[in-house]
Amino acid sequence: MLALPVAGVAQQPSNDKPVVTLKVQAREVLLPVTVRDKHGALVTSLKATDFTLTEDGRPQTIKSFTRESNLPFRLGLLVDTSRSMTGAMENERKAAGKFVDQMLPADPKAAKQGDQAFLIHFDNEVELLEDFTNSRDKLHHELDDMGPSRAAHNSGSGDDDRGNGGQRGGSGPGGMGGGGTQLYDAIFLASDELMKSQPGRKALVVFSDGQDRSSKETLSEAVDAAERANLAVYTIYFRGEQEHKQSDIPGLGGGHRGGMGGGGYPGGGGGYPRSGGDDRRGGGGSSVDGKKVMEQIATRTGGRFFEAKKKDNLEEIYGQIAEELRGQYLLTYTPDKVDTDGGFHKIALKASKDDLTVVTREGYYTASEESK
Repeated sequence: MLALPVAGVAQQPSNDKPVVTLKVQAREVLLPVTVRDKHGALVTSLKATDFTLTEDGRPQTIKSFTRESNLPFRLGLLVDTSRSMTGAMENERKAAGKFVDQMLPADPKAAKQGDQAFLIHFDNEVELLEDFTNSRDKLHHELDDMGPSRAAHNSGSGDDDRGNGGQRGGSGPGGMGGGGTQLYDAIFLASDELMKSQPGRKALVVFSDGQDRSSKETLSEAVDAAERANLAVYTIYFRGEQEHKQSDIPGLGGGHRGGMGGGGYPGGGGGYPRSGGDDRRGGGGSSVDGKKVMEQIATRTGGRFFEAKKKDNLEEIYGQIAEELRGQYLLTYTPDKVDTDGGFHKIALKASKDDLTVVTREGYYTASEESK
């Protein structure tokens, strides 16, 4: 299993304050739901009776549908610090810092909600700069110091397309070195090692050009990990200094675990069946780019895709993400059938009014009996 290098941070913050928890039974499914009208404005006054829900095509009964804003958030910030992103890094630090201020309490000791966030940066390796914390100051400190890892600094290969341009050192020996950006590994590790065991509302915010050249995990495996952790991924695409051809990007051609169907992922049709596939890395298929990758990550996990066409757009985008997270509904239901095989179940949630756009996760995985 991949390990996540940590840059001198405590594993968990000490906080004796009680937090609000959402009690969900073992078989219940929890879905964050965002609803917008035809003008793009958030709709926050709906009830369960305004929706129809199906699982694998079978109608389901919605158990609860609320906007309980007191439930804690678990948030992860994932920042691409490769050389191609250097031009936007100062704006990214400021925008992410304002997002932290919007989502976390000003005084951690007086916090009642229990909201926490962590910070990861990635280039030639993936590094945890700050573990879960409700301290704005700790996250601001790491954001201010954030730059390319030591592996990126030390790599002199032209294949890397990465170099210096920041202050931060890496995790040294034992880190996940490589020949290029490890976007998929960053999402996989954040989901599997940090988020999977966390309860309640969870989301990742990923800032990147969507290019990946050396991850051990495929794109499909990274998104599968996010789905298994029941979290939404919000992606912010900023076109870096250099776009790469598809053959440079692991996991976009041939077959994948979970068999994406059609001519690779993203690309061709066929939906998202979760069986088959031989998990090959790289190779042919239809033409794709970093923007398409970021769009697909957000779509599959029930997050939202943003494109920062100018680096000055970043503060506005992070503000929209904060607004959306605070405006979400939480839906729970108990599936009508018990699955003990660990399969994937496709969800469809529709509003009774045609002019409303509903966004939630495409589905969820059940735990197999063997994994319990």
